[in-house]
Amino acid sequence: MAAPLHTLFRQKGRNIRDMRGIGTIVNAAAVLAGGGIGLVLRGGLKKRYQDIMMQALGLATIFVGLTGALQGMLTVQDGRLGSQGTLLLVLSMTLGAMAGELLDIEKRLEQFGEFLKRKVHAEKNGQFVEAFVTTSLVICVGAMAVVGALEDGLNGNADMLFVKAALDFAIVIVFASTLGVGSLFSAIPIVLWEGTITAAAVFIAPYLNDAMIGDLSAVGSVLIFAVGINLLFDRGIKVGNLLPALLGPVFYHLFQ
Repeated sequence: MAAPLHTLFRQKGRNIRDMRGIGTIVNAAAVLAGGGIGLVLRGGLKKRYQDIMMQALGLATIFVGLTGALQGMLTVQDGRLGSQGTLLLVLSMTLGAMAGELLDIEKRLEQFGEFLKRKVHAEKNGQFVEAFVTTSLVICVGAMAVVGALEDGLNGNADMLFVKAALDFAIVIVFASTLGVGSLFSAIPIVLWEGTITAAAVFIAPYLNDAMIGDLSAVGSVLIFAVGINLLFDRGIKVGNLLPALLGPVFYHLFQ
């Protein structure tokens, strides 16, 4: 006897939800949808509203980065507040900055942004590259992207990426409404970054542990904090050139 129609729909929903990689697809779709809404709002927003929204986003980004970093580094023992992983953070950031500056990752990101700008004939949009690079860094460099993609690849559990998709949807609305169409193209690095981690999860699973993920999240949160500083104060921190710092905790835990 055939199963009831509503049962088949529930089973199909579970199958889709458990499909590995669905989290990345939903996240990218949320970025595109949020960007589209942001572009619609952009045409009707006065400059002063765009400025205050950018300041608010900068403050929120700083808070998210600071909270994530402190959560990974602060400890409470016998009622006393302490810290952990400080030396690893300093070494990761320092060596990562040197490697990133040598490779000039920030310039590569900008060149890719310029390439996309030419392809979509957005030469008149002077903020295209800034929008692409800034939005990509905010939504790609973070604990949720890494841990969520790992969960998706290892267990077929994309719940964290679904939550991240909702957050990115709101974030990209603001970015697109203030910086423009370049924000939509941050969906490309989302697919490449989260998709690669999800696909590689099966192979790297034996080497993962909670300590590595925690330290990786702390470094990623510091990078998010730096993005917030750029948004709020326009300090010009080369966050792209700091990306190799994420490899510090990985190498440390693999070879300790």
